[in-house]
Amino acid sequence: MLSIQGVSKHFGGITAIKDVSFSIEQGEIVGLVGPNGAGKSTLLNVISGVYLPSSGSIIFNGLDITDLSPDKVCKHGIAKTFQLVQSFPELTAIQNVLVGAVFGNSDKISMVEAREKAEKNLEFIGYPMNKMNYPVKNLTVVELKRIQLARALATEPKLLLLDEVTTGLNPKESNDAISLIQKIRESGITILIVEHVMRVIMNVSDNIVVLHHGEKIAEGTPDEIANDEKVITSYLGEK
Repeated sequence: MLSIQGVSKHFGGITAIKDVSFSIEQGEIVGLVGPNGAGKSTLLNVISGVYLPSSGSIIFNGLDITDLSPDKVCKHGIAKTFQLVQSFPELTAIQNVLVGAVFGNSDKISMVEAREKAEKNLEFIGYPMNKMNYPVKNLTVVELKRIQLARALATEPKLLLLDEVTTGLNPKESNDAISLIQKIRESGITILIVEHVMRVIMNVSDNIVVLHHGEKIAEGTPDEIANDEKVITSYLGEK
């Protein structure tokens, strides 16, 4: 489904990602891990079109999306959430999700259809529907994260990029997030997830890619990664 081929990203004299390659098959959950500054969020931004890579290519379902803008990447079926929750604070929860339903789809839909889609996705991710008309500036971190996720799902993605979805959550909320990620995969959506909580990654991932100083140092199943000497030394060993 997704093929990352020799991707690098430079910011001036700083190399954020260096010659990273890996593939994601349809239906997989792939975890992307590494210490702070390893290049994880940068790579998600390159895949989603926020940044153009300095070199390399990105192929999605046979289409070269390397140089596409974020809106075009989204219309081809890739949606992304952000590490820092981004919303339209003066809009209500349902209006925030409507943005994804209306502007994130390749097909034009009516406002009635868009609202139905927005409500369906809010319900799917477990958002309290009695709060769907509340301004999001009055909501909790957990509720904001769910709205951001519902907005991404409203674009009807084939591939969902999740960036640190459990940041700021307590253990119970993290467990709820794990269940929701698995539920999203069961709905037919492929997932690439960046996460600093190893328990979450080990629970949800089919395969894991490890970055260190912008380079891929390991790739494999959760068991393989947990026993990889390079990973233990450069990442797990820092804990």
